[in-house]
Amino acid sequence: MLGTSIHPLKMVPLLGKTKTMILTYSSSFITHLLSLPPTSTSTSTPTLAISSSSSSSSSSPLHRSSKGLLGSILRYKFRGYCSSRVNRGELMDNNTKVVHNPDSISYLNQREAAEVDEILMGSLGFSVDQLMELAGLSVATSIAQVYNAKEYNRVLTICGPGNNGGDGLVVARHLYHFGYKPFVCYPKRTAKPLYTGLVTQLESLGIPFLSVDDLPMNLSEDFNILVDAMFGFSFHGTPRPPFDDLIQRLVNLQNYKEINQKPPVIASIDIPSGWHVEEGDMRGDGIKPDMLVSLTAPKLCAKKFSGSHHFLGGRFVPPSIVDKFKLHLPPYPGTSMCVRIGKAPQVDISSMRENYISPELREEQVDPDPFVQFQKWFDDALATGLKEPNAMALCTAGIDGKPSSRMVLLKGFDKDGFVWYTNYASRKAKDLAENPNASLLFYWDGLNRQVRIEGSVQKVSEEESEHYFHSRPRGSQIGAIASIQSTVIPGRDFLHQDYKYLEAKFSDGAPIPKPKHWGGYRLRPEFFEFWQGQPSRLHDRLCYSPQEHSLHLHYEILKNLMISLN
Repeated sequence: MLGTSIHPLKMVPLLGKTKTMILTYSSSFITHLLSLPPTSTSTSTPTLAISSSSSSSSSSPLHRSSKGLLGSILRYKFRGYCSSRVNRGELMDNNTKVVHNPDSISYLNQREAAEVDEILMGSLGFSVDQLMELAGLSVATSIAQVYNAKEYNRVLTICGPGNNGGDGLVVARHLYHFGYKPFVCYPKRTAKPLYTGLVTQLESLGIPFLSVDDLPMNLSEDFNILVDAMFGFSFHGTPRPPFDDLIQRLVNLQNYKEINQKPPVIASIDIPSGWHVEEGDMRGDGIKPDMLVSLTAPKLCAKKFSGSHHFLGGRFVPPSIVDKFKLHLPPYPGTSMCVRIGKAPQVDISSMRENYISPELREEQVDPDPFVQFQKWFDDALATGLKEPNAMALCTAGIDGKPSSRMVLLKGFDKDGFVWYTNYASRKAKDLAENPNASLLFYWDGLNRQVRIEGSVQKVSEEESEHYFHSRPRGSQIGAIASIQSTVIPGRDFLHQDYKYLEAKFSDGAPIPKPKHWGGYRLRPEFFEFWQGQPSRLHDRLCYSPQEHSLHLHYEILKNLMISLN
């Protein structure tokens, strides 16, 4: 369903009204695509044909030959292969969920886990509070990766008297700063300064402490997430009151699942409380957490974990411990404090949806000049700290009309248009030579906003390209020369050798000449659409269409209320 109404506004000429902004965010220089070319027989070992690229996107060379590379695609699977950074940003950023085979990872028994802790806090110089802080941060980031604060806002952390309980106190503090509403049940408080300090920190944030009597018997009534921080790997024996009752309350939540009620999820720290460190849930009637965050290295009981989300946290294991215990641990992605172990759960894609909560986008609140309005929204994206707010999807189509999209980085905009730089031999460049029309799409997830811009495209002047080229890091300049996008090369080593040769050639610090095949494009807008996500798919869209009046170009604003039925 689509309703459209036109609201005439007093229009302001575009000329001389907008700010000029040049972005100098450092971009990287190498992406390429690996594919397997055809061979004479299906049993032959395929060789690699690699397409090199140095622009801000990875463009497939498949359109170049229906017999060569396309034929190889029909015979073999192909995969994308990127350098450690691409222009869109790091290949794996802090929020990337990396899956690792549980069978290839080391698991510690109780004695080994205790010995690792002794070494960390002995000869390696770690203090208990350091390890506790890192452990708690790891658990909090794991929870935040899986459970959105908008849907799983109310978190109860149940803390025991030992280090596992201290980890839970740290988790509650970090979840507060992540936007959750934490509560803490800490019935057997430890009088040591470390623990009393953690309590003081939580109290200073206004985080409520609840007694066991304050808790409802059915914990699903008040909480979305339950953090099990009662007992760690050093616990022996049978849980005593009140923890035996608290564990049973967590166990009872399974009954609500069986009658199709939605209980809160359970996230256990290091081991589920009440489990044997090595044998797991020996009686079969213990806690069945939805998430387990192993610390340092998984304990043997983690092999019996059957929940949806197993993460490893505690990014502090040095090589000496890895070597001593012959540990095989997954690498942490980027600067993340946690890494997923095992496969992510299967999700019904049709049920995935976000109910956007945003201010309304009204005609009287926007600027009549779309360039000024874009500047305002771009400033908001910068102020929010979004990663690469200048990333945009560039869509082109050649003479055959087949569309092609890739991510590039905006490098400047003003009243004359939006500028990016690339390789003039790339697929997008060839598309633009045949059809000089394109569209840009900005999506700012943290603000529930997107902007679509359509228009005609021209190359920027050679002087402008020259100026920007020499503003880039020297490594990026060399990469632009070494990598000829969308051409087949013998292999990645060929690319590296060429880069090293050029690096040596220009090692004297003299200016590097801009290659003729590299430069900028400018899209001159003919259409803007500003989109603001709203609840129940009643999204707001404001469209700017150019209107000619005398000698000046004005934009007319059209209000579209978009209702999506998915």
